[in-house]
Amino acid sequence: MKKIFKFYLNLIPRPLLIKISYLVRPLLVLYYSGNKYQDPIDGRTFRSFLPYGYENPRENVLSPSTLSLERHRLLWLFLKKNTNFFQDNLRVLHFAPEQAFYKRFRELKNLEYVTTDLNSPLADVKADICNLPFESNRFDVILCNHVLEHIPNDTKAMEELYRILKPGGWGVFQIPQDLQREKTFEDNSIIDKRERAKIFGQYDHVRIYGRDYFEKLRSIGFKVEEINMTSKMAQEEIEKYRLANGEIIPLVKK
Repeated sequence: MKKIFKFYLNLIPRPLLIKISYLVRPLLVLYYSGNKYQDPIDGRTFRSFLPYGYENPRENVLSPSTLSLERHRLLWLFLKKNTNFFQDNLRVLHFAPEQAFYKRFRELKNLEYVTTDLNSPLADVKADICNLPFESNRFDVILCNHVLEHIPNDTKAMEELYRILKPGGWGVFQIPQDLQREKTFEDNSIIDKRERAKIFGQYDHVRIYGRDYFEKLRSIGFKVEEINMTSKMAQEEIEKYRLANGEIIPLVKK
């Protein structure tokens, strides 16, 4: 079964693959049912998760029920355990809303929930992150996860995020990050898609962020907390939820 999934992961374009995955999700939930791993987003348990990725698929990372990956489950746990996201009345802006979260966040009565993206069908507002149509100091919370690595002018995007966040507001700006790399790396001369995918993780990523990502956010004006949730979790819990050990949650505040 895993070999079949790997074959389709490499053959089918990612957007189509995700659509197909949603159609067959009830079958996946049934096939993978068990008690070894748990998706904290919906509480379902499985004997295994699915592989995910193109050139070198990561094993046992894609939840059969919510289709969440490691970063989604980590963010869910962070929001639940460390924030007022599920309790207080908040005006929330969510960039490129993930399927694992969209309906769940939309149904929360305490949130005024707005989504935005240039292309996503889930976006309430079609907008360029570098030129947002929102008034300054508007949102209590901004979720902008795995977006900035796609944006050529990420400085302008960060400035816009700072502008529309309320004083006292907070956000989570997750990115693919190489914590072994001191400086963020970009090279626009690499134009071959397969080569870009090898170097940057995806062909449409314009950079791979290093540890200097946090300082760049601070230079915009944000106060930044680098939160390593897994450092305070038992290894058994990390494995149970299939989290990425050592992944940092960038919590920003204004």
